[in-house]
Amino acid sequence: MALLTWYWGLDGILVLLSLIFSAYLYMTRNFKYWEKQGVFELQPTAFVGNFKDCLLFRRSAGEFLKDLYDKGKGLKYLGFYVFDKPALLIRDPVIIKNVLIKDFNYFSDRFVAASDTDTLGTANLFSIKNPHWRILRNKLTPVFSSGKLKKMFYLMAAVAEDLDTHLETLNLHGKGRVIELKETCAKYTTDVVGSCAYGLQVNSLNNPEAEFRKFGRKVFTFNYRRALELSTFFFVPGIVKPLGFKFFEQSCSDFLRKALWGAIDDRMKSGDCRNDLIDTLIELKKAQAESDEKDPDAFIFDGDNLVAQAAVFFTAGFETSSTAMSFSMYELALQPNLQRRLRDEISSALDESGGKLSYDMVMNLPYLDMVVKETLRKYPPLPFLDRVAMVDYKVPGTDFVIEKGTPTYIPMFGLHYDPEYFPEPFKYDPERFNEENKQNRASCIYMPFGDGPHNCIGLRFGLLQAKLGLVKILSKYEVTPCERTLIPMRLDPKALILSSDGGLYLNVRKI
Repeated sequence: MALLTWYWGLDGILVLLSLIFSAYLYMTRNFKYWEKQGVFELQPTAFVGNFKDCLLFRRSAGEFLKDLYDKGKGLKYLGFYVFDKPALLIRDPVIIKNVLIKDFNYFSDRFVAASDTDTLGTANLFSIKNPHWRILRNKLTPVFSSGKLKKMFYLMAAVAEDLDTHLETLNLHGKGRVIELKETCAKYTTDVVGSCAYGLQVNSLNNPEAEFRKFGRKVFTFNYRRALELSTFFFVPGIVKPLGFKFFEQSCSDFLRKALWGAIDDRMKSGDCRNDLIDTLIELKKAQAESDEKDPDAFIFDGDNLVAQAAVFFTAGFETSSTAMSFSMYELALQPNLQRRLRDEISSALDESGGKLSYDMVMNLPYLDMVVKETLRKYPPLPFLDRVAMVDYKVPGTDFVIEKGTPTYIPMFGLHYDPEYFPEPFKYDPERFNEENKQNRASCIYMPFGDGPHNCIGLRFGLLQAKLGLVKILSKYEVTPCERTLIPMRLDPKALILSSDGGLYLNVRKI
């Protein structure tokens, strides 16, 4: 006789069924949370909640949240579940403005989190928590002032010349040839970030085996494992440590440590001053070491805490701008009349300047600005924002309280494609961003760089390098669709940063 019945096999089946039933009860214990709060909730499925399509990589994270946004049409917010965790999606621009700006102190941290043993993941400006975030943000903001960028422009212009040289070597005369433009743009932006932030000649454009490009490519290679890791950081950070996930893959972390400390050592030995990120990090390290104030809870400007800043600026700096550049050329290739209009504007500006590029010229081309803004509407690199309620927060004008610890998501991808705000949202139309339309648009509807105190610190830098690259390419080359061009565009369901599925191929021909 077995323990429960006459047969061991039957005992095993009963135990297994009991375990499954217990797991079911545990994983559904929070379901109806939103209903009890008086909030519309999407019907969840046991064990996965509403997260199934994202978990199985049927939809990218941005598309997943956009789908939720579309299902909540007419609502100010709605509840959903990531596995068993209740999460809130905000649709209403007024409430979004409260969360991001007006009542920022209630939502001053992102929900994204790394393991406390992963210093590069926890200490970087993107994911670090308060009060260290506020200190770090204030210290690093001056690096990206317009004055500093004007001083950096000659470094960017030198890389733009390298881009021009690289394209010349590809023999694009006559009918031209097919190029995977995302990779070309990523090489250019990698070299810009390497020069402007690290003070290094990275040389990705001329050397296919350049280490910075090799490891940059590795960070954003969205295989299933890497996609699972990054999704976990943003949606279920509680399981990051048990699973051993890292914000940066180990070999990338080792390379970035080596590159940063090599750059710092060289700079300190030479005494050169470039007014860049490396100089700022050195100054912060020295100032803290010389200070008489020794706060045990202070953010330490040394070791991996410094590497984390350089790492996140490198990875975010090259990837987001190369995404904006390549998607801009994709859309312009599909609408030659828009491409011609932009080229005419660029050519006129170059004629007036005698062919010389300058910061003011690049940043004051109105149609180029409209083109880039429309690209960022259709393809915001990070297509959602995440916040977490620091304390209980009563939504103004309602009885609804967002409880402390609730993950709160703002789907820019959904807002950017809402026909209420952007008629014919799938149409690429730079005129949406002419002066009249910009003035008539409410706040917190268009947010490719986020909004409020937590917005992207490097947005000016990113826009400048993207615009400069577009000026350099489109002044001399025409881009057109080819057999490998995705029409319509299909996004990679594994990519957290918006990316085309299988590359972005266009025919490039020298004019």
